[in-house]
Amino acid sequence: MEIITESAFAKINLTLDVLGKRQDGYHDIRSIMQTISLRDDVVINVDTDAPWAVHCYREVIEDPKAEQSEVRLETDGFPQDADNLAWCAAEAFFARTGKRTSGLEIFINKRIPTEAGLGGGSADAAAVLRGLNRYYGEPLSIAALCETGEAVGSDVPFCVLCGTAQVEGRGELLTQIPGVPEFFVVVCKPDFSVSTAELYAKLDEEFIEKRPDHRAMMSNLQKGELLGVGGSLCNVFEPLVLKEHFDLNYIRSMMITYGAYGAQMTGSGSAVFGIYDSFEYASVACMMLKEKYSQVFLTTTV
Repeated sequence: MEIITESAFAKINLTLDVLGKRQDGYHDIRSIMQTISLRDDVVINVDTDAPWAVHCYREVIEDPKAEQSEVRLETDGFPQDADNLAWCAAEAFFARTGKRTSGLEIFINKRIPTEAGLGGGSADAAAVLRGLNRYYGEPLSIAALCETGEAVGSDVPFCVLCGTAQVEGRGELLTQIPGVPEFFVVVCKPDFSVSTAELYAKLDEEFIEKRPDHRAMMSNLQKGELLGVGGSLCNVFEPLVLKEHFDLNYIRSMMITYGAYGAQMTGSGSAVFGIYDSFEYASVACMMLKEKYSQVFLTTTV
């Protein structure tokens, strides 16, 4: 049995600007993205005669406060077929390389919250691309792998690359930002989700009052000036979501109260992240947020 394992890292948007709608219906964006250690675990079995299948699940501890508690596998809400981006990524890889396999099983242990703006589905797809490419002797360069991912989803090319990068176009134009020091990131997913399509439609009719300063963000990142990074955070979607969901303001204020240099919503939401240089402060913020929210994570940049 040939087993491939890959980590699928979540992403956050330190800056996010929408520049306009394209003729193909997509939007041009400019964003500085960062991968964080919050991850899904992806296991691929290519040595099987079984039909293609995706097994996507989340491990749920029945009683987190108990010393010993049963773990339940929750599959509701996760596509288990060709609607899953991981399946689409495998199809794209085999189409691009001409490689063949009689059967394929993909197992995804979900930790990244869904509908959160953290790129979980794209991260899974990118992990499949990287894993298959490694297994078959790396027939595709990283650039070709990113290009293959472009057809799967807008965030997939960045999730293939990982690290820190400026992302432009629909997500296919990547400029790596080297030399960014590690910092701590607290992520909190409130108990609501946001429709990305509806948010783009609303933004098309809105005047954007504040846009990100991407150069300032890049400079602050490379200098390791987290105070400047916090001051440069900007997401043009955030004001639209704040109008309807006051929880975001509460989460942001809690993060800043407990030591974050800055906090904002990532992507089209609804997760909020705060940046820290201190594990102690980040831990306290995480503990306080967990009193109200179930999906809170203490992570680092990767």
